[in-house]
Amino acid sequence: MRTLLPCLVSWCVLVGLDARGEVLPEVQLSLQHLKPAERERAAKALGPLDELPRYRVQLDVDPVAREAKGRVQIEVLAKDKPLTELYLRLTPNARNSRRVVLSDARLGREPIVLEQLEPSLYRHRLTEPVPPGAAAVLDVAVRAVVPKGEKSGGMLLGGGGKGAGGDHGAFSATEDFVSLVGVIPQVPPLDDKGRPWAGPQGIGDLALYAPSHVLASILVPSGWVVHTTGAAMGEVPERDGRVRFSFAAGAVRDFPILVSKGYEVATATVNGVTVESHFAAGDREVGERVLKYATSALAEFERRLGPLPYTHFRVVEAPLTGGAGGMEFPGLITVASSLYRGVEDPFSLVGDQVNVAQLKEVLEALGPAGNAPFAQLTKTLERALEFTVAHEVAHQYFAGLVGSDPIQSPVVDESLAQYAALLYIEWKHGKAVAESVRRDVLVSTYHMYRMSGGEDGRADRPVGDFDGETEYGALVYSKAPLLHHASRKLVGDTAFFQGLRSYVDTYRFKWTCKECFTQELAKASPSNAKALARLRVRWWQEAHGDDDLGLPDLDSVMGTLGAGSGLGVDGLDPQAKELLETLLPSLLGQ
Repeated sequence: MRTLLPCLVSWCVLVGLDARGEVLPEVQLSLQHLKPAERERAAKALGPLDELPRYRVQLDVDPVAREAKGRVQIEVLAKDKPLTELYLRLTPNARNSRRVVLSDARLGREPIVLEQLEPSLYRHRLTEPVPPGAAAVLDVAVRAVVPKGEKSGGMLLGGGGKGAGGDHGAFSATEDFVSLVGVIPQVPPLDDKGRPWAGPQGIGDLALYAPSHVLASILVPSGWVVHTTGAAMGEVPERDGRVRFSFAAGAVRDFPILVSKGYEVATATVNGVTVESHFAAGDREVGERVLKYATSALAEFERRLGPLPYTHFRVVEAPLTGGAGGMEFPGLITVASSLYRGVEDPFSLVGDQVNVAQLKEVLEALGPAGNAPFAQLTKTLERALEFTVAHEVAHQYFAGLVGSDPIQSPVVDESLAQYAALLYIEWKHGKAVAESVRRDVLVSTYHMYRMSGGEDGRADRPVGDFDGETEYGALVYSKAPLLHHASRKLVGDTAFFQGLRSYVDTYRFKWTCKECFTQELAKASPSNAKALARLRVRWWQEAHGDDDLGLPDLDSVMGTLGAGSGLGVDGLDPQAKELLETLLPSLLGQ
């Protein structure tokens, strides 16, 4: 049981400390977010659950002023060795924006100074080390000025240069939606030399943290609703007409905060998990289908990968940018508004760098063959919506449960989330459909990247080492997941699924490694251990994409643009084919 350094009186009263300085009532609130059976499994993996880091959040959000302010208290236990310094990560500041400001920092009752080591990283060196078994309590004021959200980018065509993706709208505000991802300062994991893990690099995910408990009280104007991870503790109207939303989250690796106006909700239950789909009022039909896809994916993953530990799981429509289809957090995912709208109007997904009028003119000139891709696109986009939801649900396991470094080793969780989504399609719709999706979503996307001038390369590298979102997507999302397809072919279904389940069970609530999944497969199929290791090197560390996936050609790119339509180029007259080949680089954003 931990002992506490002196804490602020107001917070001590709020969390209900008993005479011995214990905070069990607070922990019990957070544990309501965990299924009863999962509390024991979490304790086995993490140790006593009252020793996890704890965050207490009080935030006042003003959507009109695009401002959020309040206080955050962070309690960290010194375990095996004295605690000599504390680090905090604020991902919205990663691009030197200084949009989130920390002030009035205190350790216990004593004022302290936070050093800003990097745009998103802060540190405080303790004058007196905190001994093992004791906890440091850091209290800090937070003020965030949220930038206006960018126009949602197209998702069908186009890519982006280095840093083009940014945070994909994770920290932004529109007229009816405020995304406050990263606004809560959190303690980053440390490497074996005591150095914090790297923060956002302008490509890929933002950060991931150690499992922690969170109690949050968030105040918003009437008519606005708060979405975050955790069990809802209630909504209390204030005298001034605003509403206070309270949440308790247990053993979560992140805590996003989203605020919406005019949203509706549809709910369902899967194996004791309340699944909520939150969406803009005009997107009800799609929002209800998203709920169906989320519950279906969750049911399949729970059956084969083990239970989701949380009692609540939320899917929230969000105005993501930079080509992102969704974002993942423990107990909550977002899905891009452009996907909701795209199933109604496919041309809305075309990026700004593509001349829509020119594209329509070209397709019209091609006659029936040119119209074929978009004639089939609504069906294809519906499948893309389902696949995206499945991918984000799979992230609940990789890296929500099975933790990994999303900045240094993005290939670990992204490849498994992508392949798990492909497995879901197979389990739900059959092997033939899954093979079509594998070819059109993974293989053809890699081919389109190569046709547009992109070079094959190593997939297993930090996100900052990629030239841009296009290269990152082609190698991490398209090529790297096919390692798992090759491994499955090598060992067979029985051993593969045995190894996959063992991997999740072994590293549940823990941190994994690059080789860990390969090692679990080797345990399930010992005779193939060396061959599995060679496959991992080939697919992740070397450049054999053209050998393994075939050389790209115009037909494969047309398959990407009109996936599922069966469109080829053999039937095109020479003039139309020459025209399309001439325009292809500009259509791809080159």
